[in-house]
Amino acid sequence: MNADDDAKWLEWVSHQFEIIAGEDREIDLQEFKSALKVKESFFAERFFTLFDSDGNGTITLQELLGALNLLVHGNTMDKLKFLFHVYDVDGSGSIDPDELRTVLQSCLKESAISLPEEKLDDLTLALFESADKDHDGSITFEELQEELTNFPEVIENLTISAANWLKPPSSKKRPQMPRHLTSAYWHNNSGKLAVLSAYIGLNILLFTLAALKHQSFGVSIMVAKGCGQCLNFNCSFIVVLMLRRCLTWLRATWLARVFPLDQNVEFHQLIGYVVVGFTLIHTIAHVVNFVRLAQLVDNPFQFWEYLLTTRPGIGWVRGTASLTGIVLQLLILIMLVCSCSFVRRSGHFEVFYWTHLSYIPIWMLLIIHGPNFWKWLLVPGLLFFLEKVVGLVLSHMAALSIVEANLLSSKVTHLVIKRPSFFSYKPGDYVYLNIPAIAKYEWHPFTISSAPEQEDTIWLHVRSQGQWTNRVYDYFKASDPICFGTKRLTQNLKLRRSQRMPQETKTHILNTCSAGTTQGILASNVEKTVELMSYNPEKLTQKKEEDLTDCGKEREEKPQPRRVLTLLNENQRLCNIKCYLDGPYGTPTRRIFASEHAVLIGAGIGITPFASILQSIMYRYQKRKQNCPNCHYSWCEDVKDDEMKLKKVDFIWINRDQRSFEWFVSLLTKLEMDQVKEEPGGHFLELHMYMTSALGKNDMKAIGLQMALDLLAKKENKDSITGLKTRTQPGRPDWNKVFQKLAAENKGQVQVFFCGSPALAKVLKSHCELLNFRFFKENF
Repeated sequence: MNADDDAKWLEWVSHQFEIIAGEDREIDLQEFKSALKVKESFFAERFFTLFDSDGNGTITLQELLGALNLLVHGNTMDKLKFLFHVYDVDGSGSIDPDELRTVLQSCLKESAISLPEEKLDDLTLALFESADKDHDGSITFEELQEELTNFPEVIENLTISAANWLKPPSSKKRPQMPRHLTSAYWHNNSGKLAVLSAYIGLNILLFTLAALKHQSFGVSIMVAKGCGQCLNFNCSFIVVLMLRRCLTWLRATWLARVFPLDQNVEFHQLIGYVVVGFTLIHTIAHVVNFVRLAQLVDNPFQFWEYLLTTRPGIGWVRGTASLTGIVLQLLILIMLVCSCSFVRRSGHFEVFYWTHLSYIPIWMLLIIHGPNFWKWLLVPGLLFFLEKVVGLVLSHMAALSIVEANLLSSKVTHLVIKRPSFFSYKPGDYVYLNIPAIAKYEWHPFTISSAPEQEDTIWLHVRSQGQWTNRVYDYFKASDPICFGTKRLTQNLKLRRSQRMPQETKTHILNTCSAGTTQGILASNVEKTVELMSYNPEKLTQKKEEDLTDCGKEREEKPQPRRVLTLLNENQRLCNIKCYLDGPYGTPTRRIFASEHAVLIGAGIGITPFASILQSIMYRYQKRKQNCPNCHYSWCEDVKDDEMKLKKVDFIWINRDQRSFEWFVSLLTKLEMDQVKEEPGGHFLELHMYMTSALGKNDMKAIGLQMALDLLAKKENKDSITGLKTRTQPGRPDWNKVFQKLAAENKGQVQVFFCGSPALAKVLKSHCELLNFRFFKENF
């Protein structure tokens, strides 16, 4: 920092000190902990002791400035000495194994990582043995300094924490050109902007023609008729964007390369706002006209009669235009408010769902209100009706059943559904799920997380974020889940024996994860066969299936009993719950197989569409590798090279906490094993795991832990947090470095596919635009 920045920083720290210290102008330990935002008291006490140079139990402004000056402006040696004093708990001038273990244990708590005691011992010994160069049983300052030379970038940025009051005020950034005005944005969104321009132009044309046609009736009528004609078009076109089956079919044609079909939901939302805008202007224009008419001397009707009665005879169905217009205005406004993100994403999806069904009375009222609307609605409405009928018929062609449910961390329910023979789908597709036992008339969209090549079952992962999804989780978590009538114990025993697995395949990573959560660890030291699920239809004989079904027949007309059995551990159930699926429907992820270099980015439960895709990619990749290298002849007829152009796949998964990796750690482990088996040392599929709650290597409260994790991962060839071969990185990705590295690989045109929060989507899209990467976001 220059002199000006240094003065600003000094002023900033002094100001923050006064806020924290209060009237006595001294900071005690409790105030220090609160200000520093340290989770573990060990580090707060160590930092406080080192900051309190006179040892009187409080920190003055001068002591604080002295310590901060060392950390902010100090050289590498000063920072290393401070770090050594933090780790040297007893002040003996060296660090013994027990001191290092105490520090690492506190590091784990700061980063919200939970490992068993044995793993903590392994981490301690790995770091200690690496740093103790002379093998004398202690680590000196010189040995710590030598060990840290392996991490040069860490030393340069070594800080205490992310406490805002310790940071110097950031200098104001130069104003940048808005993203929507940059040439990169226009280049990467040319198709979207062309369609948007055509849409705006068409609305202007319709408005102008309708207004000119009624020019003789005055300005208010011209505006009302112009808006009315635009509403005829928009209220019909908005339906076209929700023809999911038609759009799924169109994605497989050349039109997908011309029109932004993947952004149909965004355009649907945009047109919704346009409809509300035209509706308000249309209503205001008519109200102005009614006021003008009511003021005429020879007019027998008053203003309120024009607005609230049918006496003036306005409208083509018994003069009901005014009344239907008022009702339409209210319904459209209610639908708009209940469609906002603060309603949909705040656990009230049902409010959005049921109010959206008001499109039926809205269409009926529009037909009565406007004499020409039915002409505009005829074709889109017919297609929409046919889609609904086809979906209803297909969803009820066979009664499906949920045969297994696993209760995962963060209230995620993994549902395993028996797959009917006629159900075919593509990787990344989604379906609408209906479970009558939860809610008879509610359908909710979920991405299919199993690969199409998995013939017997369909996987869905349901995260509890609303009323319906919470009911699903609570339904399977019920304390008394078994209800098999009078033969409860008999049926219980039959189902247990029918699902019993051979001894050599009992290892189940998903179960290991669930059982291990009491100790808070995902990684397992058991090196055995990986099974992704327990349900196996081949082990259920026809007789046992009939027994399972018959046990509840006497109650079919009553509320469905909970035919659920706890298996192996408290978080896994085998069951037979009736459900229905509407779909599948396509998503932008269908483009992945036509990419050369695909980058899949999932945030949290956003991994679900990629779970299916990753399995299918590895299946196709293995099939493709069987081609003859000389004549390029493929003896695998079901998968050909032209079906998958992928040269490289990067998968980036960002999770907030350690337990969230439990959702798909078994799948990712199998993918790693398959790739090593297929091409040792190859990097066709590269995994990148990030845990945002973990502190980075440049933080004093985490550097020791991260060094130990690196050393142990190299020794065991396995990450201690997830059990994967891929090392889990702390903190959030540095997207600049990530995207620059992807561009430098030169594996072909990069296409980025994302499923996660809208805020992160904007960040990723801006990076893609700068590097001319194509960006696709998952939308329902």
